[in-house]
Amino acid sequence: VQLQAYGGGLVQSGGSLRLACAASGRSFSKNTMGWFRQAPGKEREFVASMSWGGWGGVHTYYAASVKGRFTISRDNAKNTMYLQMNDLKPEDTAVYYCAADPFISDIASAQDPRKYDSWGQGTQVTVSS
Repeated sequence: VQLQAYGGGLVQSGGSLRLACAASGRSFSKNTMGWFRQAPGKEREFVASMSWGGWGGVHTYYAASVKGRFTISRDNAKNTMYLQMNDLKPEDTAVYYCAADPFISDIASAQDPRKYDSWGQGTQVTVSS
């Protein structure tokens, strides 16, 4: 599946942004989708994921640092995934990537960037203090 992330930008601390990830190619609806981010000089880290429901229902997971502030969602009819980011903090500044994989079926894999086979190009999010 081909992915394209967009929606990043510059926002003040406490503000909100909504990222989107448009998918094309193989069936979007049967992929676990994830958001990851990478700040300068740091490794790519897990932000949030959502399964497609093939393994016991739709499951969402969040990194502890964003839980309660970020919400992942998907619209299978539009082949699009979203990340609503509220109460943004300067430490949220990073390039955000969306990812997809049709075979992820457990929590650990959903949080591991090495398990995803498709990636979007990334969109920059900058939060000023």
